[in-house]
Amino acid sequence: MNIWNDKPYYALGYYYKELYGQKVYKIALNANLSCPNRDGKLDTRGCLFCSEGGSGDFASDKNLSITHQIEQGKELIRKKSKGAKFIAYFQAFTNTYGDLDYLREIYEEAILHPDIVGISIATRPDCLDDDILTLLHEVNKKKKVWIELGLQSIHENTAKLIRRGYSLDCFDLAVKNLSQYSIDIVVHLIIGLPGETYEDLLNTIDYVVSKPIHGIKLQLLHILKGTDLANYYHDCSMTPLSLQAYADLIVDCIERIPQNIVIHRITGDGPKDLLLAPLWSANKKLVLNTIMKRFKDRSSYQGKYFD
Repeated sequence: MNIWNDKPYYALGYYYKELYGQKVYKIALNANLSCPNRDGKLDTRGCLFCSEGGSGDFASDKNLSITHQIEQGKELIRKKSKGAKFIAYFQAFTNTYGDLDYLREIYEEAILHPDIVGISIATRPDCLDDDILTLLHEVNKKKKVWIELGLQSIHENTAKLIRRGYSLDCFDLAVKNLSQYSIDIVVHLIIGLPGETYEDLLNTIDYVVSKPIHGIKLQLLHILKGTDLANYYHDCSMTPLSLQAYADLIVDCIERIPQNIVIHRITGDGPKDLLLAPLWSANKKLVLNTIMKRFKDRSSYQGKYFD
């Protein structure tokens, strides 16, 4: 019997129901923060693929209070679902990169909201000093905290190309430190990065799941207007993945992920008004259905994930 209901993997929705006993949604927030890859500390251009919104294109208005953003998010979600609880997702830019008192203020504002059951904080491994770790530990005692680390790839040549700005050793140290504070870690990986091979991707998966992490996000590389990746795409005649190739890669990746690790995402949404390629990714239902069909078609998965 498939213990994860309708998914052939440990999906985020199932995990939330285990943890909270009901449907839980994430509300994307914009805390009006920056990033060392944006403010000149490391660079001013951001990562190669990063949009003007700092990978938070679906987050709310940065000029609104955190409480107001949460209320807006609730209103949108509750048009489709009644009675849900929510995770406050600090998504845009680097959400542990700022004045400590300000970070404490926004985290506390989120967790004090009665409909917020936890907070998820997107950040970089090089923005987790001792004071930040202590703050996260304090907040985690009040309501559950997840830290989402944007690793993307373990390969240094890729890291240089995408201007990630930190080494793999920095990621390893961040994972070690967060684990010591019993804070759950979700690692972001991008599938389809320029120059990466099939073996490179699987090596990244194997490395990451060997660490004490709780979850993983598998994100398709989106080429968005206004990014340096868009220039690279045009100048270097880059060929994006096809839908079938992406579906096969996702299945191969999930096969290597231990079943105790929550898979938070197997695709991703690029803003349709910014998306240059791959255009098939705009049809999320098609993407998910294609991936599920690949699972069912491949004999190696029969019996492991399905009745």
